[in-house]
Amino acid sequence: MRIVMAGSSGFLGTALADRLHADGHEVVRLVRRPARGAGEVTWDPEARHLDAAVLAGADGVVNLSGASINHVWTEVYRKILVTSRVNPTATIAAAITALNPTERPKVLVNGSAVGFYGDTGNLPVDEDATSGGDFLADLCRVWEGATRPVDDAGVRVVRLRTGFPLHRSGGFLAAVLPAFRMGLGPRLGSGRQWLPWISLEDWLSVVTFVLSREDVAGPVNAVGPAPVPNAEFTRDLATAVHRPAFVRIPGPPVRLFLGDLGRTMLASSRVRPGALNRHEFTFRHQTLPAALEAAL
Repeated sequence: MRIVMAGSSGFLGTALADRLHADGHEVVRLVRRPARGAGEVTWDPEARHLDAAVLAGADGVVNLSGASINHVWTEVYRKILVTSRVNPTATIAAAITALNPTERPKVLVNGSAVGFYGDTGNLPVDEDATSGGDFLADLCRVWEGATRPVDDAGVRVVRLRTGFPLHRSGGFLAAVLPAFRMGLGPRLGSGRQWLPWISLEDWLSVVTFVLSREDVAGPVNAVGPAPVPNAEFTRDLATAVHRPAFVRIPGPPVRLFLGDLGRTMLASSRVRPGALNRHEFTFRHQTLPAALEAAL
């Protein structure tokens, strides 16, 4: 396949580009700097500029653009979180719809997050659930909404609601691993809040799965089959790195120092991979210990 990728320089984008190349696919990266070769094309999503011809005839477009949420959410940074996702998505959507129907890509796989559902408490949810009412849920709704013109143009759209991809090289696990290796890995708040993880290897397989399966469209929860409470995640990761786990950070300090980011970290997200199960996707890592072993 010929795949055009936005957000290819991040943790997930880099891993996905490597996987697609390894599988024999052609990857064209959209970059904001001057292009350095035939496999790169310069675009300017802030100015809503992308030459639609780049997407013509592509088998798929994958958009993983977006600033990291691992940052204190000041008012300025909230705007960055929104614009860094919505502007690239709207730019890609406009370029796709500008093409003749016969030239349009076969599918757009657009990033989103399980934050769409907000705090679900102890209630298991899948793609049929409604969205939450906090900032992250609002962000995901606007982000996903920017893909609607592509739907209207008759192009298949997959909205990939990702949980916590686990690998030592980046993302959530890389951020907490140093503390756990020092025996200081913390349980947050009550520890009862659910955490929807997925191994990086399985996440990559999910993307290649939805790229090639013409019967998969709409929201897809890219999460593993067995979410765990924060306390269990803390215990299993400590065990995996052969360290104790006795530190507990109460909820109030997390909320006080990190604001809305802290509230999101304490939220419970018991999200299930409903669409993937319906389409009989096979997870290589069925349990958190297996995913952590692969990640480390």
